[in-house]
Amino acid sequence: MSLEVLHVRDCPNLLPLLERIAGITDLPVTTRLLESEAAAADLGMAGSPTLLIDGVDPFAAADQHDRGISCRLYRDPDGRIVPVPTVEQLRDAIGAAHAPPAPREVLSAWRTRALPLDPMEKAVHQAILRAFAATGRPPAPRELDTVTASAGRRTTEVLTSLHEIDAIRLGPDGQIAVAYPFSATPTRHRVRLGGQVEVYAMCALDALGMSALTAQDTRIDSVDITTGQPIIVTTCDGRTSWEPATAVVFIGADSGGGPSAECCCDYLNFFGNRDTAHAWASGHPRIPVQILDQAEAEDLAVHLFGNLLPPRGG
Repeated sequence: MSLEVLHVRDCPNLLPLLERIAGITDLPVTTRLLESEAAAADLGMAGSPTLLIDGVDPFAAADQHDRGISCRLYRDPDGRIVPVPTVEQLRDAIGAAHAPPAPREVLSAWRTRALPLDPMEKAVHQAILRAFAATGRPPAPRELDTVTASAGRRTTEVLTSLHEIDAIRLGPDGQIAVAYPFSATPTRHRVRLGGQVEVYAMCALDALGMSALTAQDTRIDSVDITTGQPIIVTTCDGRTSWEPATAVVFIGADSGGGPSAECCCDYLNFFGNRDTAHAWASGHPRIPVQILDQAEAEDLAVHLFGNLLPPRGG
């Protein structure tokens, strides 16, 4: 997103506008001095100062056609004339322009990028997932040699390729640490598969996706990280029940990017209700607020993991 403020020389309202913008976002703001009516008309300045978000004036009225280098007046939410928009108006304008894509789109894009296309890499990836589902732990690299031998590739080479596309994560020792949705080490999301095997999920959505992935009944034991309230999600014969009934799933991601295990998984959690989810979000303003109700979370989890592991013989 680009933020630019158009202004005339010695505009008394330029600094107040810049201060208000700085108080609600860390995004850089550029300023541009305009000294002619032609320049104002060309760039869309409807008086000084004018904020452009990605080149668009968010405060332009639908029937407004005036362009020029005169002082600009705004109306606050109560209709009063003011020299610059209020903090709330600016926050709404920037937030609307900076609204994150829908969760399904973001996570579906990540899943698509993380899926191996090479047949051998795909076979190894599925073997890793099956081992997690059957034993609760990842296979040692040597246990995958029988899968890679037919292609004449070293297992370590295949695992490195899967690590690079973020289908799995390798630890410093070269062992498999993560194969989404599974974690080789304990997390706050414990899942029991088929009433027998206990595994750990990388995040709340990963935990919800395990039933569809493995075609088994599951019980998820997690916790609201703000209150410590236990959260239990049980899937039996395709039907899912939640305790408490008010529980939701929060989706977020660190804007710095990187592997999902580092920038995303820690922000995909269960919360006892929307209030506790918003309370956590208020303490992490850099993390986009996306809260899913139970049906939305279940649907997204199935979408992400339901077709990842085909049935035996498929």
